[in-house]
Amino acid sequence: MPAEAAPIEPNTDVLEVKAKLVGSYSDVISRLSSLEFFSIKETDNGVTLLRVESRDIQKRPFIFMLITLGKETAKVEYTIAPDTSPKLRRLSVIKTLLSTLSLISDIYTADNRELFQHTDSAIDNLLDSLSQSYSTLFNNYDALFNEYREIKRLNIELTASNKNLAVQASQISEENKQLQTRLKELETYSDDALMAMVEDWIESHGNTIDINEFANNYKTVPARAEQILNKMVSMGYIEIKS
Repeated sequence: MPAEAAPIEPNTDVLEVKAKLVGSYSDVISRLSSLEFFSIKETDNGVTLLRVESRDIQKRPFIFMLITLGKETAKVEYTIAPDTSPKLRRLSVIKTLLSTLSLISDIYTADNRELFQHTDSAIDNLLDSLSQSYSTLFNNYDALFNEYREIKRLNIELTASNKNLAVQASQISEENKQLQTRLKELETYSDDALMAMVEDWIESHGNTIDINEFANNYKTVPARAEQILNKMVSMGYIEIKS
């Protein structure tokens, strides 16, 4: 029988930069959960994002990138198809990493100096390998730099937006606490006090009572007023007439 050809395996490479987790892993997962084409989970090493771009005939991941956001480093392990440019693939990986980090810059910070160095090196390596005129090369570099600058702008806007959201969330939390305190105050009347109020109300309103009007007047909740009315009926203090 003829020998079977050995399966083609992709090349692999790694990109790593220093980073710092400012928030929590759950915050990172929540922020990145909307990313398409990525599966996200928390592991012992941090938060991992896996993007499978193609599979082999056994359905195993063939071309993929695995981003691991740890407490001190951000790491990307990725594969390179044998028939593609490693330099172009690395630049694509850096672009994906930058886009991802821009979404969590307020809770996960990467070393910008290292990111700039990796980006600059990847662009230089790619440009050096292209057999094109200087003008064409410059245009390509300029386009890539503009895209990087746009990503940086978005990063700044997202950081400002996240700070505003944090302030608004703090204000809403404080308002909620005040409302809860106020609600407790509205429910602090004793049963005896409320029954006396009900009696006074009925006497001064022609033996009638509007629960909502009564509750609003005495700053209590309608359900509490209705509860007291039912109690007074059951105790025989008042009668309900048709």
